[in-house]
Amino acid sequence: GEVCNMINKKYSEFLPSMQSAEDLVSQVDGLSSNIDLLRAGIENEVQRDLNVAVAEFTELKQQLERDTLVLSILKKLQEFDTAIKEYNTALLEKKYVAAAQQLEKARSSLKMLESRKGFELKILKALGTELTVQTQNMLYHLGEEWQKLAVWKLPPSKESSSLESVMHSELHLHTVPSKEEEIAGPPVASVLQAFAVLGELHTKLKIFGQLLLKYVLKPLISYPSLQPFTEEQSDVFILRFKSKEANLDHSSPMEVFDKIKLIFEVLHKYLLNVPLEQPVEDKKECRVTLAELLGDVIWEELSDCLIQNCLVNSIPTNSSKLEQYIEVIKSTEEFEKALKNMKFLKGDTTDLLKYARNVNSHFANKKCQDVIVAARNLMTSEIHNTVKITPDSGVALPRLPDPGAGDHLKMQTTSKLLHNDTVNLENETKLSQYTFSLPTCRISSSVEKLMELAYQTLLEATASTDQCCIQLFYSVRNIFQLFYDVVPTYHKENLQKLPQLAAIHHNNCMYIAHHLLTLGHQFRYRLTNILCDGAATFVDLVPGFRRLGMECFLAQMRVQKGEILERLSSARNFSNMDDEENYCAANKAIRQVLHQLKRLGKVWQDVLPVNVYCKAMGTLLNTALSEIVTRIAALEDISAEDADRLYSLCRTMVEEGPQVFTPLPEDDKNKKYQEEVPVYVQKWMMFKELMIILQANLQEIVDQWADGKGPLAAEFSAAEVKSLIRALFQNTERRAAALAKIK
Repeated sequence: GEVCNMINKKYSEFLPSMQSAEDLVSQVDGLSSNIDLLRAGIENEVQRDLNVAVAEFTELKQQLERDTLVLSILKKLQEFDTAIKEYNTALLEKKYVAAAQQLEKARSSLKMLESRKGFELKILKALGTELTVQTQNMLYHLGEEWQKLAVWKLPPSKESSSLESVMHSELHLHTVPSKEEEIAGPPVASVLQAFAVLGELHTKLKIFGQLLLKYVLKPLISYPSLQPFTEEQSDVFILRFKSKEANLDHSSPMEVFDKIKLIFEVLHKYLLNVPLEQPVEDKKECRVTLAELLGDVIWEELSDCLIQNCLVNSIPTNSSKLEQYIEVIKSTEEFEKALKNMKFLKGDTTDLLKYARNVNSHFANKKCQDVIVAARNLMTSEIHNTVKITPDSGVALPRLPDPGAGDHLKMQTTSKLLHNDTVNLENETKLSQYTFSLPTCRISSSVEKLMELAYQTLLEATASTDQCCIQLFYSVRNIFQLFYDVVPTYHKENLQKLPQLAAIHHNNCMYIAHHLLTLGHQFRYRLTNILCDGAATFVDLVPGFRRLGMECFLAQMRVQKGEILERLSSARNFSNMDDEENYCAANKAIRQVLHQLKRLGKVWQDVLPVNVYCKAMGTLLNTALSEIVTRIAALEDISAEDADRLYSLCRTMVEEGPQVFTPLPEDDKNKKYQEEVPVYVQKWMMFKELMIILQANLQEIVDQWADGKGPLAAEFSAAEVKSLIRALFQNTERRAAALAKIK
């Protein structure tokens, strides 16, 4: 009990007064000798007579445990106090690492105290507060030092990292060791290591890394004209920028890598080559360098930026340049190696290198995207800028090497592709170029370019790797499917309103269909090996394109027919022509129809192939003649004067109708087609027969009928002829006799 009272007394004195460490030490020594006596007492007495001493032993044992516990608590309090004292001394001497380590010691003593159950000492709270205050104080000092060591001089505008503002950014590193410091190690090391000990380094590096990305690394990637420029003075190292004329929009990856490497080299030399002493528990990783930590913070963002703003632009757009891309891959490997040597990077192949090595796939993707964008631009350009194609320009079959000649094709210029005399389709059969020739007509120049794009892309495909070849082949098929979907919709209104555009679109579709027949064929040796089931063909698209062209043109024809019938409907049914007003209306209707046809004949001239032109104009003229015949044949009464006037209206049609046929710009060449009008106008002869009837007497009509074998019988039925006779002639015996002969 004596000992216990003593400890309690000492303990209660100690707690409020927190005596100096020396007093504690002597108390601890006193206690220690007490404990030794106790231990000796237990051992001697117990061994002398266990049975008697069990009760006493238990009591002594519990007392010993209490004493031991109190002792360990006093020891920890003593350690805490010592650590804080030594921390203060070290901080004054600017021994930052030592100071930080003392703070960490104090922290672990406090942790031990807090973990003791049954001793909720009031003092612990005060000690915790003291520790927090001292830690913040130390971090403040370190922060001040760090700001003196790495100084950013940035332009005032916070937001922009434009070329202008980057030109005014500088980084000053006051970390050039002076002579006397070289032995003790530079202050930068102690500041950074102290941050590390206190667990604050990551935060500091993150902020530094963000500034580095925003004002140094990313601008160097984005602005080809930007050059880093370094200067070492006696006590400071300065990094700033110059701008030189850039000859390209994008700098090559090699140039960018060199600039970035330079930045990392100077950071490594002046700032980051500091080993961090890790706490001893993790024996494995004792030397983590600062560079590694900074690398962890910024590498991902830096590598993304390099891929998006540098490597993507360097992917070649034609396969002949793929060879040279090896350089880029090599320089990417070297860049990574340099960064690894400086410890910025750990681990193997990064995304950056994977991206560069995967150039074939990127090449194919980029190429296909370029092809589709180019095609889309062509499809949305004006239809009415046209070029004339003739049978000899019609063949765009490039010469290809024999199937055995390997895949290395020299790129040919498309103009050469478009003018070959004969095409060697199978090695034996020679086909004349006219086998596949197109009739002379006009097509949109954009469609000719589209076709050239398709050929160039397929040529490129045959010279590419398998994967790329397949992608390019399908993107050519996509071009045509896109045309099928985009053009009719995009140009819909104009195709309905403007007959000339409808004609050009018709030609465009026929031209494409024509080329699709043979397009896969020329490249089949190369493509069939790769595409399953020899699917290297475009033939399946042909009917769709023919239909597309036909439908558009037929829709236009329907519009024109509608207008003709509309105009003729104002001719008062061609009845009572002896009435001046009626005659004028009919005459005007006929003039308008001829005018409409003449105008169409002009806008389709030199655009439609001649045979299509003649069929189209013939069909429309036929519509007009047929309508006039139907109206006149339906009249119940035609006076002599009516007949004369109807005849003169019909004569206008017969004389001027053929003149609307002007398929060619040279007038003298059109005579031939004007003379052939009966071939193209189905009701031409019927119309001529009607005119004869309007002028003839009864006998002449009977002669023209010739017992159902004459020219009149070829065009009109007996009922129609009889109806006309009744309308033209009065009811007499002669008329009755004539009617009897028409049967």
